[in-house]
Amino acid sequence: MSNQDELLRIESIRKTFPGVVALDSVDFDLRRGEVHVLLGENGAGKSTLIKMLSGAYRPDSGRIFAEGREVRINGAQDAERLGIATIYQEFNLVPDLTVAENIFLGRQPRRFGLVDRRKMEADAEELLQRVGVSVSPRAKVRELGIARLQMVEIAKALSLDARVLIMDEPTAVLTSEEVDRLFAIVRTLREDGVGIVFITHHLEEIAALGDRVTVLRDGRSVDQVPASTDEDELVRLMVGRSIEQQYPRERPDPDTGPPLLRVEGLTRDGVFHDVSFEVRAGEVVGLAGLVGAGRTEVARAVFGADPYDGGSVDVRGERLPRHDVNAAMGAGIGLVPEDRKGQGLVLDASVRENLGLVTLRSATRAGLVDLKGQERAAARIAEQLGVRMAGLGQHVRTLSGGNQQKVVIGKWLLADIRVLILDEPTRGIDVGAKVEIYQLINELTASGHAVLMISSDLPEVLGMSDRVLVMAQGRIAGELTADEATQDAVMALAVSTAAPHRDAAHDEAAARNKEEAEGSRGH
Repeated sequence: MSNQDELLRIESIRKTFPGVVALDSVDFDLRRGEVHVLLGENGAGKSTLIKMLSGAYRPDSGRIFAEGREVRINGAQDAERLGIATIYQEFNLVPDLTVAENIFLGRQPRRFGLVDRRKMEADAEELLQRVGVSVSPRAKVRELGIARLQMVEIAKALSLDARVLIMDEPTAVLTSEEVDRLFAIVRTLREDGVGIVFITHHLEEIAALGDRVTVLRDGRSVDQVPASTDEDELVRLMVGRSIEQQYPRERPDPDTGPPLLRVEGLTRDGVFHDVSFEVRAGEVVGLAGLVGAGRTEVARAVFGADPYDGGSVDVRGERLPRHDVNAAMGAGIGLVPEDRKGQGLVLDASVRENLGLVTLRSATRAGLVDLKGQERAAARIAEQLGVRMAGLGQHVRTLSGGNQQKVVIGKWLLADIRVLILDEPTRGIDVGAKVEIYQLINELTASGHAVLMISSDLPEVLGMSDRVLVMAQGRIAGELTADEATQDAVMALAVSTAAPHRDAAHDEAAARNKEEAEGSRGH
């Protein structure tokens, strides 16, 4: 490799936080026109490394070189000036601004001293078309779903004309079609000479897109291997041991327990219609479907977070009032949301405080909180889940994504729940932590709990579910047993144009919805 090919080089980088060595003598380099995959478990140091390259953190020691010249990256402006753009796993967008305003935030085109909105929106439209997302540049970001937010982030990074592009779990919430589109964009950028640092926990993506792989473990760079390296070997390098079984589901006896959750005819106009299912004690029911099928919306309605127009939710035979989170929690329902940072955690609070959020009311007597009891309970669950932290007082914001997810799940384990709804429970989590969460699911069902699991990771749904419900266009399109559920069977239902109907009125409603959808596409 010649010096002209080298875009970025890191030598012996070290970074510590109170009680934690995040990076210890890490080496890494990036060449022009390559995809260099950065692989490792949550807590291995990947996020710290990319935050150092983007200017959020400064190294305690070590050196950074950009195109052969030693540099210091003291902030985001330094990184941008060096041609480094980062797409974070957690979105960095302003909800109340438009798509165009977010893409060009701080760099708006001007004319006669004023923002040239027409040019800004036209340029944004061109970038959005380039990433293949159908969204108006004038739409407010808060109106978009997670998949479209991800594509807006990619468009924003492309607008910087970066020479180094860092992508942190960019495919985590994308459909297979959107992943293919993203990969096409990445390949085009690679052909244009851009160097891409690609972080993913989907091992099958590495051989499909990558050139080289650097593996981090416990803050150290343990090896650098070709992207064609066998997946089993990559897992061994990541976790320091082999993982014999990726989805260690312990199937319940055929005669499962009584229904703990029963949903009948749940309907919200324009969102989901006539959704009915039950989840029995001791089983995992997977809820599959494409992005936009209505899975998350149904889960939030069941939990009482969102309203619904018709139908009912029963827990252990007791009818729940509509749109009442407290009633749902009191009945024993817990929800781990897909947006852990925005909805599942108080980021500036400690691990201890986050773990005690659900049980705070029950731990309060005469206006006083049993702090010692909360401390003991938090310590027990943090140890059980293997949360990697400096201590219970550490701010949740500073934990890795996988450890944050463990905290979100842990707060429900401390409460007296019977039904746990998991919405994308392993999004952005490494293979080692995934297996730990799967084992936790096994423990929950073995103790008589019921789990409703929503996941866009189809192998995960197939591997961990005892039954699979497939949603399409806001309806339950079909139900499959574990033996019937294959990728082909699930996808055939997920892309079906209509779900089974019970009567003519449902057929009329479906036809009306289809006409409205076609009319919207026409506009």
